[in-house]
Amino acid sequence: MTQPPTAQPSATRPVLVTGATGYIGGRLVPRLLDAGYSVRCLVRCADKLRTRPWATHPRVQLCAGDAAEPQSLTHAMQGCGAAFYLVHSMMAAGRAYRDRDRALALTFARAAAEAGLERIIYLGGLGETGPNLSEHLSSRREVEIALRSGPVPVTVLRAAMIIGSGSASFEILRYLVERLPIMITPRWVSTECQPIAIRNVLHYLVACLHTPETVGRTLDIGGADVLTYHELMQIMAAALGLPRRIIIPVPVLTPRLSSLWIHLVTPISARIARPLAEGLRNRVVCREQSAQHLMPQRLLTAREAIDAALGNLVGHAVETAWSDAGPIPGDADWSGGKVFIDRRETRVAAPPELVFDTVARIGGTQGYYAADWLWVLRGWLDKLLGGPGLRRGRRDPRDLRPGEALDFWRVSAIEPGRRLELRAEMRLPGQAVLEFQVTSDPDAVTRLTQTARFRPRGLAGLAYWYAVSPLHHVVFQGMLNGIRRAAQARARHGPSASGELT
Repeated sequence: MTQPPTAQPSATRPVLVTGATGYIGGRLVPRLLDAGYSVRCLVRCADKLRTRPWATHPRVQLCAGDAAEPQSLTHAMQGCGAAFYLVHSMMAAGRAYRDRDRALALTFARAAAEAGLERIIYLGGLGETGPNLSEHLSSRREVEIALRSGPVPVTVLRAAMIIGSGSASFEILRYLVERLPIMITPRWVSTECQPIAIRNVLHYLVACLHTPETVGRTLDIGGADVLTYHELMQIMAAALGLPRRIIIPVPVLTPRLSSLWIHLVTPISARIARPLAEGLRNRVVCREQSAQHLMPQRLLTAREAIDAALGNLVGHAVETAWSDAGPIPGDADWSGGKVFIDRRETRVAAPPELVFDTVARIGGTQGYYAADWLWVLRGWLDKLLGGPGLRRGRRDPRDLRPGEALDFWRVSAIEPGRRLELRAEMRLPGQAVLEFQVTSDPDAVTRLTQTARFRPRGLAGLAYWYAVSPLHHVVFQGMLNGIRRAAQARARHGPSASGELT
């Protein structure tokens, strides 16, 4: 049973944040620090956070552990006053992810009781009550119940679409509107929603900690507008400076077909898009205004929230992105079986730090320094096969962090100024890694080594390697030469040479 409200947790005790590598958690931590709290982040891989600007703050603790392991949780919770539960499994619809999310929440509730936590704060999903909720929203309700199965009081904030640069919902909306002047959509475009700006969500999350009246409560949170998705798409078009979109709703588009279409047109994978698409059939509007009364703030309109998000994209000020979440793959076990290696070197007349900086700008809008049309073609093929393709892009054109996505790669290792390793997440019959190493030569030039490794899986993997090998000189040698030319141009003429982003 939920306990009655008590005094807010002491600011002298750390606040635990799970999901700190994700979209919401990565933005919540610096706001908690600004509010004077000490923060302990539970992460599976601490390296994913060490490059965040706030990671070295004296009131931040990084605690390696797994939310599925009770001992890890109890250890991380020791001495904490409150905990933010921001863990979600964004997988395809069905019982698998619902069962996993429920099990994780039950484990969290038991660990919280054992560690003596004062309260849990959970960000869930808005939606009408009853039996017709989508799998996605039903799972969120089950998580609420599981978290409340123990004696620790739980505050639930229920939100609809969160509008912010880098959020999955925002990216779906932006890409659909930007790329499709005429859209054939499911009937859900006429469903009402109450989107909320990310800054308003973060205000509520932080304010909960010093608002004792929120303890044990379920609070709906939303923005200033109640709109249909049709209206929201037209607002996005206006914000992008585009003419009104022609939107034709039809009754035959299922969530599965909708998610596949979203996958092809936007950077969001079908695995993530499907539960989101299913949830759009439910009306998601606040049924009460207690949150705004208890924790007042100015709520942004949908247009204001979209303008702010687009401004961050243009200004390269995206703090976190939907693709940040996910494990960093461990070192590949290259022993046993055939491993193909394509290693190339070049000498660059530029300082090592400048060469590495040029390497680290790879992908996204910068491209791959040579044969970009081949990379674009490979990205489209990957999309058609169900992979992420190139549209996932990168969070920032200059800065890279361990574990974040870069087109159809993920940064599996980075040693600033020396080494960058990218692990392929494209659809492949095997494992692939692309590595760059920068070293200084005695004669005042820089040596750049580029190594591609591929471990094939079965005959399909062998066939794939031999089929693409003829293109390696164009793709890999061209990329190496392009990086050399760009770095040398920047050394001669300054950072903005060669048309690079600055």
